[in-house]
Amino acid sequence: MHKTRLHHLLSGDGFQPTPLILSPLLADLYQLGQVQLKLESQRPLGNFKVLGGYHAALNALMKATESPCLEALQRLGASLPGLICASDGNHGLAVAAAAGEAGTSALIYLPSSVKTSRIGRIESLGGRVERVPGTYEDAVKQASLAASAGRGILIPDTTDNPDDPVVNDVMAGYTRITSELTHQLQSNTFCPPTHVLVQAGVGGLAAAIAKGIQPSLAQPGRILVVEPETAACVKLGLEMGRPVLFPGNLETCAQMLSCGLASAPALMTLQQYAAQSVTVNEQQLRNAATALKQSDGIACSISAAAGLAGLIQIASDPLLRARYQLNSSSVVLLFVTEGAE
Repeated sequence: MHKTRLHHLLSGDGFQPTPLILSPLLADLYQLGQVQLKLESQRPLGNFKVLGGYHAALNALMKATESPCLEALQRLGASLPGLICASDGNHGLAVAAAAGEAGTSALIYLPSSVKTSRIGRIESLGGRVERVPGTYEDAVKQASLAASAGRGILIPDTTDNPDDPVVNDVMAGYTRITSELTHQLQSNTFCPPTHVLVQAGVGGLAAAIAKGIQPSLAQPGRILVVEPETAACVKLGLEMGRPVLFPGNLETCAQMLSCGLASAPALMTLQQYAAQSVTVNEQQLRNAATALKQSDGIACSISAAAGLAGLIQIASDPLLRARYQLNSSSVVLLFVTEGAE
């Protein structure tokens, strides 16, 4: 992508609020008061990760070089340290965008299962990709080793340190979503959400939403974190009270959620706000992406529709509806986190 085009996307009015819309068809189908969809697929770069990784990376560069602003970084040019991260695709894309904007390099470690199309997007922004055999956690280890060897500044989106400044910067970036929602929900079009279903990989987005949405919630104020059954690291972390490696190969059609270890600061926040876990199987994940396309014409990846998969599972089961206090007056908020692959 040409640098001037990238700058247009990632500055100024490129960060206008993403739409919040209603889905009357989904509300009617599952006997709910409202279903609200926050379209993070319409962010620059096509996903919510740009809010965290891009700004956290630039902040890290400014701190490392004692630079006051982006323009000062750009004047340093080739003398800037490079950036390093692990990713399933979208965080790496955001970090590569930040590196390109500042004028430095980005080294992105991806698990071998990541699709070629996602690699191509990172490389189109100037990022250099190294594929790592194994899982996302294996990529995280390789990125950490590379940073420890002096190859660049690590920009993680997960950590076992609750006070990690970069990961907390990433999560702080995601709070733009709830800041937007605070204003959007004041419209007479929208009722205050009673149930928020948000998908999780390592949990950073879910934690930011859980914290930021609190003033806008109505009773019973449920925060439900949706994960694939085969990669439910947040569920395990909530049960154990700390990050614990989820067993297995983490294979799932929701590739952006294929994570085996919850992030410690995210888990701490989710515990603070009494978040609950919902896990869904592979067929439910696929069906949700299809349902979103059919109901509202929204094309997105399977990962992006995971919140809807959780809603469909609960809404279709009388016992689960009772457990989660879901009824015909409920107002459900979902997040479409990226566009189609």
